[in-house]
Amino acid sequence: MASQRILLIDDHYQLIQGIQNSLKDEGYEIITAANGLDGLKAARRHRPDLIILDINMPWMDGLEVCRRLREDNQLYKTPLLFLTSRNSVEDRVNGLDLGADDYLAKPFNTAELKARVRALLRRTQDANPHLQPTNTASLTAGPLTLDLKAGRVKVEDNETIQLTPAEFELLHYLMHHPNQTFTGEELLEKVWAYEPGTADQSLARWHIRNLRAKIEPDPAHPIYIRTIPRHGYILDHEADAAISS
Repeated sequence: MASQRILLIDDHYQLIQGIQNSLKDEGYEIITAANGLDGLKAARRHRPDLIILDINMPWMDGLEVCRRLREDNQLYKTPLLFLTSRNSVEDRVNGLDLGADDYLAKPFNTAELKARVRALLRRTQDANPHLQPTNTASLTAGPLTLDLKAGRVKVEDNETIQLTPAEFELLHYLMHHPNQTFTGEELLEKVWAYEPGTADQSLARWHIRNLRAKIEPDPAHPIYIRTIPRHGYILDHEADAAISS
């Protein structure tokens, strides 16, 4: 089987060399770029299985790279891992809002990086049975209809809304498990295939927040994806989930 291909985009030479050497030891094929513009070109040329990118870079910052990748029909599903400074909460939020799958705060250790990489690459292999492609066109749960091919959701008779890959995976899983409560840690493991204790616990909360902003009539008072205090999150609707063709 061919090696999985990872694109590293960062303007710090020592950091990118360290990451490259560490991931090569795991058998991955590594491609590098030293700025956002070259990184975007490399992504379109090589079609990597995963992209790891810094936010603050010359020529084009990581946020703009992320935005353009999510608008590219060939690359919008590619998992994106942002590298951010330890104290830059705003960068993390902006990256997730634009469609990044995860972030890793600097400085980090190689074991943490490798765990995140394994989780993100498992998604490209359809390792999660709840997210396997099906022959059906859509999944319906109460007022929500999820287009399984296009990654779009429709709420009742409103227009369809495009989801990021992480939002799609989250809603897909919850619609398969209506009226069940999941903690953030359970969602990280079941939806996004993170090994226990390897993901930032706030990640599930941010993806829930962004999904609510797209589907809820009032995101501040959600009615579809509700929070059960001290228990977790639940997709709440009266009808059972059903597959429609």
